[in-house]
Amino acid sequence: MKIAAETYFPNPPAPEDEQPPVVVRRYDEATDKAAVEELERRCEVGQPGKPSLVTDLMGDPIARVRNFVSHIMLVAEYGDVREIVGVIRGCIKTVTSGKRSSSTQLPVYVKFAYIWTKGFSHTQKCNYVKFRNPTVLVQPVHLHSKPLASDIMIVQVPPQQVELVYRRVFSSSEFFPKDIDRLLSNKLNLGTFVALPKKSVSKWNPKAGEFPPSFAILSIWDTKEVFRLQVKGVSSLTHAACLGTRVLDAMVPWLKIPSVPNVFKNFGFYFMYGLHMEGKDGPRLMKNLCKFVHNTARNDPDCRVVVRRSQTDPVREAIPHWKKFSWDEDIWCIKKLGRVNQNHYDWHKSSSVIFVDPRDL
Repeated sequence: MKIAAETYFPNPPAPEDEQPPVVVRRYDEATDKAAVEELERRCEVGQPGKPSLVTDLMGDPIARVRNFVSHIMLVAEYGDVREIVGVIRGCIKTVTSGKRSSSTQLPVYVKFAYIWTKGFSHTQKCNYVKFRNPTVLVQPVHLHSKPLASDIMIVQVPPQQVELVYRRVFSSSEFFPKDIDRLLSNKLNLGTFVALPKKSVSKWNPKAGEFPPSFAILSIWDTKEVFRLQVKGVSSLTHAACLGTRVLDAMVPWLKIPSVPNVFKNFGFYFMYGLHMEGKDGPRLMKNLCKFVHNTARNDPDCRVVVRRSQTDPVREAIPHWKKFSWDEDIWCIKKLGRVNQNHYDWHKSSSVIFVDPRDL
């Protein structure tokens, strides 16, 4: 289950034989909303004196799991006054395991659940093992646009055709969702785009479901309609320096100064997923496609960065990003549930490409 959990105790716990009961129940929006928002404010991640990234759910504590068919949110009440001290959000979906059936060669799907916590040591205590450590690649959205190569064409692809392509290229990946059609038709999906060499467009038949030998493809997800972020704990000098880059970028856009967007106020971001490229021109096409996403985000005043999670797939080297804004502390852990026979797939030893579902953010 994908779980977001937070716990806060207003006073030190009493001795075990004196502790008041903890009651876990389903979240009630009408009565729990204010208390949950206060709890999450207290649990904001960050260290004193250091920058921190704060999440704003915009008044909807259950927003991050609403886009899953099977989801739930629970709260934990502590003490005689029934103060809410814990929150958990969960969802279940069916995904590929990275393995194919030996008899049919079709992808093997499994029901999968996630745990999302604030510390690796906590998951170790529950017998979880480190599974993946994907890097979060971040590209700031500048005030100036990025030039695209003149010999490349970028085309939006209908969801039905995208589904066929994604099921083909990601069938051997891990975590590819079985309900990809639901994902692609979601209102937060801004579209799927493919970059092609112009010289090959005349020979391309979109209705055939195939692309030319060289192409790059990706989808864009609008996260700012679900939650927003804000950077806190930054010095006044850093604020001023970042503002200076934006002023220069606005005054002389032709210099292409890499300005830093205002991330010190609530902001949203576009998430790129389903990235895939083929052919000798694949890397160059992907770089131009990422520039196209940047320019699209530039036209959205509330979108200030473009984000992508990456493991070890070859697409990673073609994605423009700032190392200072990116990080590799996104630790995924895994735990087997139930009885496991000798033919069961060993997830934590796999090295398949990971398909990152934007609903998991």
